[in-house]
Amino acid sequence: MKVLTMVAFVLLIVGGLNWGLVGLFQFDLVAAIFGVGSLISNIVYILVGLSAVYVAVVVLPKQMK
Repeated sequence: MKVLTMVAFVLLIVGGLNWGLVGLFQFDLVAAIFGVGSLISNIVYILVGLSAVYVAVVVLPKQMK
C-alpha cells in the first residue's frame, strides 16, 4: 500500500473517531488537543477532508474494478 494511501486511511480513522466522540459525548478531541479554531485544528480538519476526497476519488475506484 502506498504511503499516501496509508496516511489517508489513518487520517480518516482519526476523523471518524473524532466525529464519533462529537456525536456521542459532544467532545471534540482535535479541538481539545490543539485549541478551538486554532490554525493546527483547522489544518487537521482540512487534511481529514482531503483524505476523504483522495480515498473516494483515487482509492475506491481502483478497488471497485
